[in-house]
Amino acid sequence: MENCFIIFVIIIAMHIPDLTALLKTHLHVLPEVQYPAKKILLSEGEISTTLFFVKNGALREFFIHDGRELTLEFITENQAVASFDSFLNESKSEFVIETLEPVTVYELKIGTFRKLLEDPDFQQQFNILFYRRFGELSKRLVSFIKDSPQKRYENLLNSRPELLLRFPQHYIASYLGITSVSLSRIRNRR
Repeated sequence: MENCFIIFVIIIAMHIPDLTALLKTHLHVLPEVQYPAKKILLSEGEISTTLFFVKNGALREFFIHDGRELTLEFITENQAVASFDSFLNESKSEFVIETLEPVTVYELKIGTFRKLLEDPDFQQQFNILFYRRFGELSKRLVSFIKDSPQKRYENLLNSRPELLLRFPQHYIASYLGITSVSLSRIRNRR
């Protein structure tokens, strides 16, 4: 049951990696804001009104389940993050967005985003990126169902090895859906 809950939250915890490239022509009109490490940008239960484009630094999305923080995603340079369900539907966020390092972000407010969606070219490009991200999340969902923790670790090692050096082991373990002890065992087997 716990895995089903985690999988559900992963699906709604979307970030769109290539969205910054899409908005390069528009970023100059967005406010550039700096935040310190460990700053909560969105709390669980709040309605998301901002899409963040990371210029420098790193954030994570997580939720708390049975008293444990479970990391959904890491967001780094040239990636974007919001609680998309909350952002697009004005519903309460299911998770938290927190800075892991000092960050510089561009902030896109929902009103500006809706105006951008009126541009057919922007809408088409956004949809392509959104569907690509949905495909990536579908693969991650399947991995949580069928792959062993060892295989999930290997997938992360192959797809985003920089995360393993950049973030503490307990965040990586949480992201993989395992304990820090299990992650240590997996690393020692290699």
